[in-house]
Amino acid sequence: MTTKSNSLDKRTYTKLSRLYIIALSAIALSVIISQFLIRKHLNDQQSDSTVINIAGRQRMLSQKLTKEVVLLSTTNNVENRAVLKEKLKNTFLLWETSHKSLQKGNDNLGLPNENSVIIKNLFIKLNPVFEIIKEASLDIIKEIEESPKVPINSIDIEKIKENEGVFLLLMDQIVNQYDFEAEKKVSWLRRLELLLMALTLLVLLGELFFVFWPTAKTVKNSISQLLQAEQKAKKMAFDADELSATKEKSIKELSALTRAMDETLLFARINSNGTIVQMGNKFSRLFKFNKLNTNTNFSEVISIHEKEQFIIDDLILKHKKTGWQGELKASTTSNDGVWLEMSIIPFNTNKNSKELLIIASDITKKKEAQLEIERLTQDSFEEKINQQKIISSKIIENQENEQNRIAKDVHDGIGQMLTGLKYNLESINLNDIDKVTIKIEQLKDQAANIIKGVRAATFNLTPPELTDHGIVPAISKLTHELSKLTGKNILFYNETNFNQRLDSLVEINIYRITQEAINNAIKYANSTHIIVTITYTEKILSIVIDDNGKGFDINKIKGEKNGEGGMGLTFMRERIKYINGRLFINSVPNKNTRITLNVPL
Repeated sequence: MTTKSNSLDKRTYTKLSRLYIIALSAIALSVIISQFLIRKHLNDQQSDSTVINIAGRQRMLSQKLTKEVVLLSTTNNVENRAVLKEKLKNTFLLWETSHKSLQKGNDNLGLPNENSVIIKNLFIKLNPVFEIIKEASLDIIKEIEESPKVPINSIDIEKIKENEGVFLLLMDQIVNQYDFEAEKKVSWLRRLELLLMALTLLVLLGELFFVFWPTAKTVKNSISQLLQAEQKAKKMAFDADELSATKEKSIKELSALTRAMDETLLFARINSNGTIVQMGNKFSRLFKFNKLNTNTNFSEVISIHEKEQFIIDDLILKHKKTGWQGELKASTTSNDGVWLEMSIIPFNTNKNSKELLIIASDITKKKEAQLEIERLTQDSFEEKINQQKIISSKIIENQENEQNRIAKDVHDGIGQMLTGLKYNLESINLNDIDKVTIKIEQLKDQAANIIKGVRAATFNLTPPELTDHGIVPAISKLTHELSKLTGKNILFYNETNFNQRLDSLVEINIYRITQEAINNAIKYANSTHIIVTITYTEKILSIVIDDNGKGFDINKIKGEKNGEGGMGLTFMRERIKYINGRLFINSVPNKNTRITLNVPL
């Protein structure tokens, strides 16, 4: 039954984990795609604004170039002409560089080499005009550098003036085309935003119907299983009450069971004529029988006296068909008397031949101590019955509290949030883009709160980290979550980097003991700092829980069998005993407490 329960828990939490991963991955993928596309187009828009600014500046530079040429033609002062010549030269270089960069790209100016076909054709028309102005400007600069006092060639000036208007007209067309293409990109970005918004809505709707509703159903099934477990616990408590009325019968059955266990330690197989077929190790050692000596008479092995041998042979002969059980006297080769409680059981072998199974126990010392054993057995049995009653009632109480807590969390938290999410989805009007964007942000927050609520509702159930990854990730998650939920400073240290997997029953009991110790430190010790440390050697895994709380009197707690603290320690001791470990508790009133678990590896 335990194996089936563990398998069910594993399937349940594997399914929940898979649903959480799908939900979070879908939201994350939607956000990443949205951010990537938006950032890409923002970068494109940034480069578009740079292109438009530099293209517009070309118009200004061409006018400035013409103006400076005209000023040079009207200035006769050598010094002024030299200054104007340098300005003209700088203007020309910037004008020429920008013109080429707009067509071929320039990383320093932030210009990409990505012009459309229309712009390329406009530049093809513009380039001859540009070349005329360029050659005329270069000639003027060269003339001034060679002969500063000689007047400028009027033909070059006329060329620049005549072509300036054409250049400005074509540059206006280029700037307008750049602006038109940038506006198209902005329109495309708006359509992309609407598409991403619709995609996000579809993702949220899909998560609602395929993730959160199935999760709510799974939690509901878990609560149903808890109710069934409660009924079984109540039946266990009722059975415990009935045990007190039948304790005399139970004592006799326990005595018979003990006797049967002792009897199985000495066994032998013999033929119906009394010869030995097989003899157990303890039987052989007790009577110093050599197993190689087959066909030896059984009575001669367990006794050296003829009278005793006769009695044994007679018992075998009379009861080889019906069987026999009783006490008889035997003796070893060293003439030591041995009392045996022996059973003779007839059975058929596979070969259809009849044999006798001898099952015996040495009761020589047992007879002397029988009365004392019965007294101690009765006292111990009554104490265990009373303790089992307390444990059973406390299990029922804890399950009821846990069931009420989970039901309240699901109804007040997850249920209301899912209802709110449904109403918000139904209220979305795709025609109002601004309100839809605000609604999407609200829906994202609600979805995150629902996920957080589901995680909180399933927190005290068997954590998926325990079944999937082992005790270390599970305790690490436990301390982290409790620290967030309670506001306490709860730390976890894996000092020796333990990462081994243990048997599933060992892991769940270690986890529950650690959880109980931390909860006691939070609830009863008023601790503000709790440290959980795990270390291991080749043979021992050790977990230490330290707190700075008010401590307690260990002797006083040991005497309380029905208090909260006493039952918590009782459950811890029962669990550590179940996995063959040891539990050490060191605490002094008004000082800190240390609980140490040592589990064999």
